[in-house]
Amino acid sequence: MAQAMRPNSSRHLFASDGKPHPLQDSLAAVTLVLGLLAFVTGVAFHSLHLLSSWTGLVGILTGAYGMFISITTRERFVVIIGLGAAAVGFFLGMAHGGLFGGVLGD
Repeated sequence: MAQAMRPNSSRHLFASDGKPHPLQDSLAAVTLVLGLLAFVTGVAFHSLHLLSSWTGLVGILTGAYGMFISITTRERFVVIIGLGAAAVGFFLGMAHGGLFGGVLGD
């Protein structure tokens, strides 16, 4: 009995179409790392508001561009998780002192 075969997409971590996407995968990974760093420093360490706000801002910008050029659903999934974490970390960093809080003077 003949059955339709699907290509094995497990070779590439984020590419469900079976093709490599190095730029999109890199942006997704960078967004996720920046988002997690911003989230953890924003939630747990209030004195690190400069780190959480700046990494959150860069994570939001990186994630926005990564979402713009993403091709597969797996890439978009990772980018959205990173974007959410970066946004929460950014807003917590802004609430605890902001991008320049205490550096430029009050």
